[in-house]
Amino acid sequence: MKKFRKVLDGLTTSSPVNIGGAPLCSSTAGTPTAAPTPREIEVVETLVSENFQICKTVRHGFPHQPTALAFDPVQKIIAIGSRTGGVRILGRPGVDCYCQHDSGAAVLQLQFLINEGALVTACADDTLHLWNLRQKRPAILHSLKFNRECITFCHLPFQSKWLYVGTERGNTHIVNIESFVLSGYVIMWNKAIELSTKTHPGPVVHLSDSPRDEGKLLIGFESGTVVQWDLRAKKADFRIYYDEAIHSVSWHHEGKQFMCSHSDGSLTTWSLRNTAKPFQLTFPHGRTQRDGRKPESCKPILKVEYKTTRNSEPFIIFSGGLSYDKANRRPTLTIMHGKSITALEMDHPIVEFLVLCETPYSNEVQEPYAVAVLLEKDFIVVDLTQSNYPIFENPYPMDIHESPVTCTAYFADCPPEIIPVLYSIGAKHKKQGYSHKEWPVSGGTWTLGGQTYPEIIITGHADGSIKFWDASAITLQMLYKLKTSKVFEKPKMGDGRVAELVEEDPFAVQMVSWCPQSRLFCVVGISAHVILYRFSRHDATTEITALEVRLQCDVEEPISPSETEANTGLLDASLHSPQHPPGSPGSATPDSVRDSIPCLRVKNRPIRMPPGYQADLVVQLLWVDGEPPQQITSLHLNSAYSLLALGNCNGLVVVDYLQKNVLLCMSTLELYGSNDPYQRLARSPRKSRQFAADNICMRGLSNFYSDSKKRIRTSYQSLTELTDNQVSLELDRSRSPTSESRENSFSRSRSSSVSSIDRETKEAVTVLRFMESYARKVDAVPSACLWVGTSLGVVLVIALSIPTDEEERLEEPVTVMPSSTVLTIKGSVLTFGSLDCNGSLVSNPYEVWRDPHAPEDPDCPRRRKLVNFSPSTSQEMSGEGHLAVVCSEKQAKVFLMPAQTCLYVHHITESSFVLRADVVSVYNSVCLACFCANGHVMMLSLPSLRPLLDVNFLPLTDMRIARTFCFTEGGQALYLSSPTEIQRMAYSQDMCDSLQEMLGELFTPVETPEAQKGFLKGFFGGNAQTFDREELFGEAAAGKASRSLAQHIPGQGGLEGMKAAAGGVVGDLARARMAAEERGQRLGELEERTALMMSSADMFSRHAHELMLKYKDKKWYQF
Repeated sequence: MKKFRKVLDGLTTSSPVNIGGAPLCSSTAGTPTAAPTPREIEVVETLVSENFQICKTVRHGFPHQPTALAFDPVQKIIAIGSRTGGVRILGRPGVDCYCQHDSGAAVLQLQFLINEGALVTACADDTLHLWNLRQKRPAILHSLKFNRECITFCHLPFQSKWLYVGTERGNTHIVNIESFVLSGYVIMWNKAIELSTKTHPGPVVHLSDSPRDEGKLLIGFESGTVVQWDLRAKKADFRIYYDEAIHSVSWHHEGKQFMCSHSDGSLTTWSLRNTAKPFQLTFPHGRTQRDGRKPESCKPILKVEYKTTRNSEPFIIFSGGLSYDKANRRPTLTIMHGKSITALEMDHPIVEFLVLCETPYSNEVQEPYAVAVLLEKDFIVVDLTQSNYPIFENPYPMDIHESPVTCTAYFADCPPEIIPVLYSIGAKHKKQGYSHKEWPVSGGTWTLGGQTYPEIIITGHADGSIKFWDASAITLQMLYKLKTSKVFEKPKMGDGRVAELVEEDPFAVQMVSWCPQSRLFCVVGISAHVILYRFSRHDATTEITALEVRLQCDVEEPISPSETEANTGLLDASLHSPQHPPGSPGSATPDSVRDSIPCLRVKNRPIRMPPGYQADLVVQLLWVDGEPPQQITSLHLNSAYSLLALGNCNGLVVVDYLQKNVLLCMSTLELYGSNDPYQRLARSPRKSRQFAADNICMRGLSNFYSDSKKRIRTSYQSLTELTDNQVSLELDRSRSPTSESRENSFSRSRSSSVSSIDRETKEAVTVLRFMESYARKVDAVPSACLWVGTSLGVVLVIALSIPTDEEERLEEPVTVMPSSTVLTIKGSVLTFGSLDCNGSLVSNPYEVWRDPHAPEDPDCPRRRKLVNFSPSTSQEMSGEGHLAVVCSEKQAKVFLMPAQTCLYVHHITESSFVLRADVVSVYNSVCLACFCANGHVMMLSLPSLRPLLDVNFLPLTDMRIARTFCFTEGGQALYLSSPTEIQRMAYSQDMCDSLQEMLGELFTPVETPEAQKGFLKGFFGGNAQTFDREELFGEAAAGKASRSLAQHIPGQGGLEGMKAAAGGVVGDLARARMAAEERGQRLGELEERTALMMSSADMFSRHAHELMLKYKDKKWYQF
């Protein structure tokens, strides 16, 4: 526990800043060390290591690369498997669970144990897993690894404990679900087909038991062979040979006929009375030939479902089957109902579909009511009860990836009124035409937890759209969508530099800045533009003001540092006028005359803007001498000051958005003036461009510029296209120009002329922050300042002079003046923070929101209401100063202002570098949260920078994680785990402890519907025959399977999990089985003890007999 003890002297007499970059106090890596200071430190630090724990909470979005789909018709929950081994289980809104196989193997098939709270997954590594769903965090109870055969298809009959498993070799094995061991009963492929057949039938593609008789198993082989196997007699009832490959089979509920889908786009219907040939052959999408020949072949029908209804014709639903002559046709789901054929075109390829029916029994009239369709990038449910087949409104956030996500922002503990306001405006723009019925996947239970507070996630997208999401209480619901492209004229492809640079996504969002209190919103676009939005409840017709800024540093001849200030290059800013200069965005001009033009053209006419966020100002960087503007690397907005700051590789721009003018436009070198800590020479434009391939304008892993034509285009492509191999390449590339060059900049001598020639002149502005601080050492009271951090580890403080009177603020200019304050740190600067002298976080001042287009009230004129969090407000003495927290890729430092003394320094990492750092509030205290490129998540106390947590949590497998990872207040963080999913995580112990309460229940006790009996069953159904599978498949009858065929692997749930999952018919059997196993175990132990006693007795008898024989004939005196 430490405190600041007040001392009367020494505030301004501390030692000068260490220009060379070395800390004022020596420190080993990972150990913070205090430097001698003019006063003793006694700040109370309440955070301890026990306050922190890392855990993943919930995953939002569409499962990336889906592969399988399953539905429990009683529990009404759905499961989606993915290529990366993930399983998403969804129920009613709030019931959303993500599971991951440790192997990472693709999920081939999913099978629910209907109404039993369990799920079987079959993976590409030929392993079966049994998941227990009767807990909020599902766990694997058992696994079964096949060693010699590959799994191709699985089937689990309703209320059965025996799972049929088909393999690539054509064999069918049977697995006991309770013990998860193989039965000795095997259906070999050579016995299933006729002996006269000379070819292998191929892999098993279908397994199902007959609705009429559970003792008959229908086996479909890929080659076109279908066999009905009599499980009792262990022989084939009939065999069907068809000359087209089979993809799927579906029974009629009566069990007298079934339908097959084939690779030539045909559907065949077979009757059990005559299996010699199909009694019906149709090509639903094929054109009939005039001469009566077979219709032309179509694309394969990958799956067909044959479902019956009581009051109408049966439904035949299938995917695929389109004719080959229809090129570029979208994927289609076809619904045949009676004589009508409806083809529903999908936006993405169909992965799987399931028909949702009222009954779980296969031998009853099915009564389908919906079709769940899993697409490659979407999940929809079609309403079958209405003739136009509308889709249900999806309550899950499955459209996060509607356009590729390029940036994210996370805001916790927002003003409570902001979510209802955004929702009410966003609801007006919702799509229409959905089914009026409720979402059919309604299983599970979820209640709102007690520790909820308003949370908002913002996602920026490649098409320029912005989405606001309500993330309160671990759910995610879209509130409002904003399209930034509406600000600009539509670019004409092939015209000039726009088509050359950003022909794919010229409006892509790079970063956002949002002030929830003032509702101001800033967007940075990939075309080097910034858009400022104001929020209004009223529509308005206004003209958007555009500021064009010329920010380029081109010096023809090398000059000395002393001459830098007088020759800083071409820096200019002008107010946008309706008349564009020559070479405007709409005209194609050669590179030699492409000068002083923006990448995009802002609409220069009055625009009607609906309620919500309305564009107020656009700042655009201009082309200079045929070179496109560099990407914007940093942005900050402050509503209390009405100022906006942005920076890139060339310099810094400060904009007054109230008066609509540019206050400052300087290169980074000019900001230093005579206080540049590095001896360097400016380069000529030609040399600078040649070096641009290795220049890094953003932090760590951010942007790599290969050539001028691709600078803008490539910044976000890595979010959607980068592979694992590319990641390792980018990691190697990123470490060289960042860590090595920056380390060299601190190790070389300041006076070395050779070093200054080798160094790159351009220095990117990597972070900006407006705050109440001290621009100079001699300042007695804090004032408005702008803190600037650069890629070379330099911190600059710029003084701002802002009129305090509201009327003066609209007319009097704001003065911006670089000060002589220069602080240094190792590595590119990532973030700033401000603490008062008690160690409390000092928030940014802001302006309370007021509607800019609300009707004027003459009796109550509107005035600006500012909320200021100056360090002096919480101090007894206004001149006591504050603590400035600076974090870079390598280090963290705490400075005492205005003395500019380094109080603490901490070397965060030596072998890696920090990707994201934020000063966050947690447990009514404050800490520094860091995420490193090596996957470590670290927490450091403030101000002492004492390590509180260091966990190797998230290996950096994708650049997407690096670009989207962000911390927020209250102990939460998020990142984009895939192009379609957002993963949220918690780093506070309380949040991890309360997670169990916040999650939904996947399983709810529901009575299994009774099967139809009596007359109705005989009239509608097929009078199914039942049999005891235990008699056929049990160990007593079938024996044990070969141990080399499959290996049983106990899961994490173990016997305890199985006991928790026991319930219903299978559960009762499981309990009986476990009890028998326990009794058998006890009997086995008793037998072992008895055998041991018998062995001991036999040994004693043998020794006694030997002793008797030894001394039998001896006299007493011979002993």
